[in-house]
Amino acid sequence: MLEHYRANQSAPLGIARTFQNLALFKQMSVLDNILTGRILHQHSAWWSTFLNLPSYRKDDDFQRLKVEEIIKLLNLQAYRETQVSTLSYGIQKRVELARALAAEPKLLLLDEPMAGMNSQEKQQIAHFIQKINQNLGITIIMIEHDIGIVLEISDHVAVLDYGKKIADGTPEGIKAHPEVLDAYLGTSVRALVE
Repeated sequence: MLEHYRANQSAPLGIARTFQNLALFKQMSVLDNILTGRILHQHSAWWSTFLNLPSYRKDDDFQRLKVEEIIKLLNLQAYRETQVSTLSYGIQKRVELARALAAEPKLLLLDEPMAGMNSQEKQQIAHFIQKINQNLGITIIMIEHDIGIVLEISDHVAVLDYGKKIADGTPEGIKAHPEVLDAYLGTSVRALVE
């Protein structure tokens, strides 16, 4: 189904993503960064924006209301007017997640959302990922190297070892899979488990 689609078709198809390396507008506020995710949902013509017509103001109010819901969901209220470049790495990752959610995706792709985070930040992001899935019903595909977190928050897991799929199933099945134990814990640990 998606064999022939191009990256620029992702958003209209209901696919949003975050990046392993932050891709935010560093000189803009948190609020403005998240608003950029609403571009496809704006209904005002450029000239109504330029002329500040009532139709533009009504649409702008609606877009901001949607963004405020996301800000609340991801607990970013205290940072809404803060310039993104001044925020900690963990908060910036949350802003990027918020911007992806602003597009109202059906499928959310997360590329190493916890890379470079300490354990507290990882737990916070894991909590928000679960909240997004449960509260908004968005399907999430996540690439993440912290297998403990992955097993904790996932319904289904596929494990790759140097690009080769070695396991696919429930978290419980993955925890006991011999190839996963070998690849991620080493053979000596596997022998201790058995």
